[in-house]
Amino acid sequence: MSGKRRVDWMAFAVGICVGMIVWLFSHETSYRLGKDRGAELPEVRRAQSPSTLTGAAEAPPVVAASAAGVRESGRETGRSKAPATAAGGTAGSNNTESSKVSKDAMALLDRLKIKVYLADKREVETVTLEQYVRGVVAAELPLAFEPAAMEAQALAARTYIVRRLVLEDRTGIPETGTASEADVTDTVTHQVYKSLKEMAELKESDREGWSKVDRAVERTKGRIIVYEGEPIQALFFASSNGHTENSEEVFPMKLPYLRSVDSPWDRTEASNWEVKSTLGLTEFYKKMGVGSVEAAANPSGKSLVRILDWTTGGRVKDLLVGDERVSGEEAREKLGLRSAAFSLKQDKQGVHVTTYGSGHGVGMSQWGAEGMAKQGKGAEEIIKYYYKGVQLAGASEWLRKLPL
Repeated sequence: MSGKRRVDWMAFAVGICVGMIVWLFSHETSYRLGKDRGAELPEVRRAQSPSTLTGAAEAPPVVAASAAGVRESGRETGRSKAPATAAGGTAGSNNTESSKVSKDAMALLDRLKIKVYLADKREVETVTLEQYVRGVVAAELPLAFEPAAMEAQALAARTYIVRRLVLEDRTGIPETGTASEADVTDTVTHQVYKSLKEMAELKESDREGWSKVDRAVERTKGRIIVYEGEPIQALFFASSNGHTENSEEVFPMKLPYLRSVDSPWDRTEASNWEVKSTLGLTEFYKKMGVGSVEAAANPSGKSLVRILDWTTGGRVKDLLVGDERVSGEEAREKLGLRSAAFSLKQDKQGVHVTTYGSGHGVGMSQWGAEGMAKQGKGAEEIIKYYYKGVQLAGASEWLRKLPL
């Protein structure tokens, strides 16, 4: 082979390599999802079918947490990866204000429409992203909460819905009827939400409270919580027993940013932090699956229930009821308890149950956030305390992938 031909061949090979590198770089928007499990999403778009991403089917349910208006959230899906470019630049350590959001990003936020199914009215309401976040914050928190706690809630709420849209998540949406057109419901299946009408009424009845909600959403406009550039599962709940929980202790997923942390503020801030109740022996054992005849035939008061072990965060992990091993979360559901942080004591009168805190205990404690805010902590500091290793970023890079 002549020297010229060798040179031409080498140039051709180099050209092929360079072309491959350019192609790979330009297709980096094939964001990897569920990184810890290797699940991938070829492209980011909305669909009418449930997400098949790892973690979507095993996302935790959302349940009402407290009569004070604080609720716990959770039905979210797997993780996803995208550029961490913020719509409005980087936030300071305690400043989530989005005053530098670009005009392009602002227009994008305004164009995105969220279809919310109003369960009581059985109709779908269409709102912008930021209107939706206002409705969630107003429904999730007492309006007396500190501004920083409201901002933290706004960040979690926005992260939830952006993630849901990007992951094409249809879980919890009825397949037929008007509701099938919705992106999300206004119930605890997703995030509780006040309708446009309810928000208008709230604005009239409590102008000061509404202005706090409005400012919290405006100060965090377009911002979401990310871990390694990916929107997180921004789980939150009402109040803890003094510690939050590792995700894998409650749900079938281990996520690096959902780690157990101390949350000492809950005990002093949360209403009804400690709740005591007594169930008759027959009622207790029947609810737990032990035959009522067996319970009634146990007049000695000898306990048929025993706590076997505890989670990292101090909640009941497993207990023995008769001969059956039951998880703390299962016992919580069967007995209708506020949390899996409980103690049991049986005597001849019945089973005395004491619960501490309210909710599943994973992620951000809403009353803990309130306590931190009262100590002068900013929203970003609160977020980074409850979600380990996260950053704040703009949602615009994700939203550009959605058909608006």
